[in-house]
Amino acid sequence: MSLFRKKSVEHMLAASSKSGGLKKTLGALDLTFLGVGAIIGTGIFVLTGTGAVQAGPALMLSFIIAAIACGFAALAYAEFASTIPVAGSIYTYSYATLGELAAWIIGWDLMLEYGLATSAVSVGWSGYLQSLLSGFGVTLPVALSAAPGHTTLFNLPAFVVMMAITALLSVGIRESARINNIMVAIKVIVVLLVIGVGVFHVTPANWHPFMPNGWNGVFGAAAVMFFAFIGFDSVSSAAEEVKNPKRDLPVGIIASLGVCAVLYVAVAAVVTGIVPSAQFASISHPVSYALQVAGEKWVAGFIDLGAVLGMLTVILVMAYGQTRVIFAMSRDGLLPAALSRVHPRFATPFLTTWLVGIFFGLIGALVPLNVLAELINIGTLAAFSMVSIAVLILRRTHPDLPRAFRCPGVPVVPVLAVASCLFLMVNLKAVTWMAFVIWLLIGMVIYFGYSRRHSKLAHGSQH
Repeated sequence: MSLFRKKSVEHMLAASSKSGGLKKTLGALDLTFLGVGAIIGTGIFVLTGTGAVQAGPALMLSFIIAAIACGFAALAYAEFASTIPVAGSIYTYSYATLGELAAWIIGWDLMLEYGLATSAVSVGWSGYLQSLLSGFGVTLPVALSAAPGHTTLFNLPAFVVMMAITALLSVGIRESARINNIMVAIKVIVVLLVIGVGVFHVTPANWHPFMPNGWNGVFGAAAVMFFAFIGFDSVSSAAEEVKNPKRDLPVGIIASLGVCAVLYVAVAAVVTGIVPSAQFASISHPVSYALQVAGEKWVAGFIDLGAVLGMLTVILVMAYGQTRVIFAMSRDGLLPAALSRVHPRFATPFLTTWLVGIFFGLIGALVPLNVLAELINIGTLAAFSMVSIAVLILRRTHPDLPRAFRCPGVPVVPVLAVASCLFLMVNLKAVTWMAFVIWLLIGMVIYFGYSRRHSKLAHGSQH
């Protein structure tokens, strides 16, 4: 039964409040900006075209369906984050409710999700940057412009941006959050500019037929568009660095998801109203393309700039979330102790931040984007399902635990969260499932070979 040993919630809360750990510097606005920073990026700037081809103008419905699936999970996250404000997100919540093996599986899953997200977005960022530079007549040597191919060897911009973000994260979350807030404000202004200018060029006839591929197209696009909402969960990773977690974490999680859902639906309406959806088939920059078609080329230039900044914040928040999950797993003994050491000056997990940054920076430089993107959605959907189940268990095992925020409609809302996540998982490719299973098998080898024996819980220690 050692596989199902659980951490004491009371011990976890006591350990997280000890001095000498992570600095508590973030407020509700910082968290909302962290969430928006993680969410608005590749999804809206790149995948909108893919979704429009699949769903037609009903892409608006696809975004709503994906947002609802995320919304159910967000309510569960908000309850957990405010009740157990400890670093590690769903990994930590699982340890307290489902036991050590489940916690290891989900932590291993999150390491992949966040890590590949940073790599994938760094590759997308590289493409946008090179496009932006080419407008000024600047081009990189072909060998350094993309992952190994016929004439390419290394994606230098992808690697450089990962190193820059890693350096920023390693010196402190307060500094990182301040820069994130500025970049998020700029990209939200860019998205509002798209909506404000584009709405005057909408031709309602382009919205007919509204659902050219029926509900299959809508649901298929929703499974893809789910990627556009990934990120709000990383807000909960900041739990130990929040000044008032019981109040601010639920606000940050729910507000960031709500803001992005409204913006996404509006952008989808404008873009499909300007350009017939079938025309997006071979377009890699659908939002700026729509404004070019509308004759607003000056706005299209701003969109490219917004995309570059937008993707920077996604890399920043995803890398941040990943380092905090590894920090928590190391502190519990499931990973080597060196990974949870806090830098004496910067109060950050310095070594972990650099190891993760270099490793996934190299992956971004050497692996093509289409290969990277395969695993991200399935890992996130699995995590969202797990947190929803964990809420139900914690309600039963710790009914008297003080809860600053309570997920409404329990057990209906968590059950709907699990059902909607499983439904979207079914719509993913078979190759994605195979790769996911292989990753989990590697994790099992590490758990039974190292983590189970080194677990602090196994030796009677909570921390």
